[in-house]
Amino acid sequence: MWVVTVFEQEAYRIFEFETKEEALNLLQKIEKPAILSYTQLTLAA
Repeated sequence: MWVVTVFEQEAYRIFEFETKEEALNLLQKIEKPAILSYTQLTLAA
C-alpha cells in the first residue's frame, strides 16, 4: 500500500492508495508539504 502523508499547520492527513500512480496523482495536485511512502501494513483501525 502506498501512503501519502500531507502536513498542515498543526496536523497531518494520511491517504492510502493501492498503486503508486494513484498516490503520485495526489502529490501533483496538492501544494502542501507531503511525503510518499510504501508499507505492507494497513492503517485500518
